[in-house]
Amino acid sequence: MPSGDGSPANKTPEAGQLLAFELGDEALEAEILAGMQASEVQLMAELSKGADFLVDKISHLAKAGGKRFRPMYSLIAAQFGDNPQSKDVIRSAVVVELTHLATLYHDDVMDEADMRRGVESANARWDNSVAILAGDYIFSVCSAMLSGLGSYTLDHFATTFGDLVTGQMRETLGAPEGTDPVDHYMQVIREKTGVLISTAGRLGAYHAGAPAEYVEALSNYGMCVGLVFQIVDDMIDIYSDMDESGKTPGTDLREGVFTLPVLLAMRQQDEVGARLREMLTGPLETDAEVEEALELLARSEGRELCLGMVRQLLEDAKSELAVLPDGAAKNALRNLTEYTTRRVG
Repeated sequence: MPSGDGSPANKTPEAGQLLAFELGDEALEAEILAGMQASEVQLMAELSKGADFLVDKISHLAKAGGKRFRPMYSLIAAQFGDNPQSKDVIRSAVVVELTHLATLYHDDVMDEADMRRGVESANARWDNSVAILAGDYIFSVCSAMLSGLGSYTLDHFATTFGDLVTGQMRETLGAPEGTDPVDHYMQVIREKTGVLISTAGRLGAYHAGAPAEYVEALSNYGMCVGLVFQIVDDMIDIYSDMDESGKTPGTDLREGVFTLPVLLAMRQQDEVGARLREMLTGPLETDAEVEEALELLARSEGRELCLGMVRQLLEDAKSELAVLPDGAAKNALRNLTEYTTRRVG
């Protein structure tokens, strides 16, 4: 369940296009946009290094676009320190985005994806071996950058890498027999999605010189927001209108991926739950099966139960914000929390 980016094809984003929500303060917005422009320049510079035959492969997805949400969050988190424009803040933001890019190459191979960010996936354009090696090379670029960021960042990123791989392995193997599939799902998205957004906030704040309690709060807030974004993306796959979302409903069902709204609906002890458990033993192969499953899910309690979990995560996020001092940066994070609320309707 990778986290996708719906950006225009073959277009590296300009800084002014990167804010998904209003920060609420002109001066802060100008500073964050300047930082994002600097991180974008460094990102593309790092991906332009190496042998000529490598560069087009490793820069393929970066050039396709993307929200650059993780660097943006790093830069906002850095506002809680004394040196928010530190070169190490920019460098750590780039490392986080490079790591995200590398995981997308690998995800697309595992998912046999044809498209990513409106362009051919690397595995479709070249082949699986090239895509895997491109992701591996991007990880090597990350390692080189990490070597200049100190032992704290190096140690933390070692844990982050481990969590990312553990989450992918956990998802690939599936929930062990006798365990709760919902608990399994939540652990997967913590490791695959939440951890990197959490790390973005942690390292942005740390390298700006923020106090330890702010670093922890921003790390925890990032985890909550990351979980919300993934759950909402999974809800959109089930409940969205294609004209509004641009996504074909039921894509995950066709691939045999059962996300939170599906797992919660399958728990129901009624005819809806029973029929879903009967149907969902693997990928759905026909349009009629997908349509029936979506109709059952629309009648189920899955959406409301998901929304309840989302609201609790947003409350947890707000409690982390309470640790932080008032100001423009805190208000920007409040706006981010409200933005995630609007996404769930």
